[in-house]
Amino acid sequence: MIRISRWVIATVSLLLLAVFVTPLWRIDLVAPQYPEGIGLRIWIDRITGLKPNDLNSLNGLNHYIGMRAIVPESIPELRLMPYLLAGAIVAGLLVAVVGRRPLLYVWAALFSLGAVAGLGDFWKWGYTYGHDLDPHAAIKVPGMSYQPPVIGSKQLLNFHATSWPGIGGWITILAVGAVVTVALLEWRRVRRPARMSVARTQSVLA
Repeated sequence: MIRISRWVIATVSLLLLAVFVTPLWRIDLVAPQYPEGIGLRIWIDRITGLKPNDLNSLNGLNHYIGMRAIVPESIPELRLMPYLLAGAIVAGLLVAVVGRRPLLYVWAALFSLGAVAGLGDFWKWGYTYGHDLDPHAAIKVPGMSYQPPVIGSKQLLNFHATSWPGIGGWITILAVGAVVTVALLEWRRVRRPARMSVARTQSVLA
């Protein structure tokens, strides 16, 4: 690996430390009874409300439509993700120090797959909470589910829900993009001399 690639990998790895102290995702809801908005912040190890009592308020509202209560302590991913992120940071710094391209390729692939898997798990979490409803709920709307969008906006009864990455989420997206770009550039840099050598050989033979 060239020096600039190693510096980029080291910088990106250290930048990921900010994900420990910034929210990964945010879900905001606005309704006539909540004109100021109510929402959730999803961190790497916890879920909190936009305002101190928002999580309790949402759980109370969800109870009426049959959704399970959101209990952060019962979500295993929130206990596991800090260790996975710490491992990714250590691995990235190791790649930068050692400077071996095969290690870079493996780390870039695993890091990217981990990020995609995390996003897929978030979708699955929302799907389960939005579709697995209590049939004895006080409010039942036939055919209605309450899965929030992963990205973008959606109308859920009288609530307008929006979901976007938080600061930690944008940092992770930036990190994945930078790592994949460095891996591709390193791969092209190695392939270019090989292609030129083949072209010269074919020219001589011709």
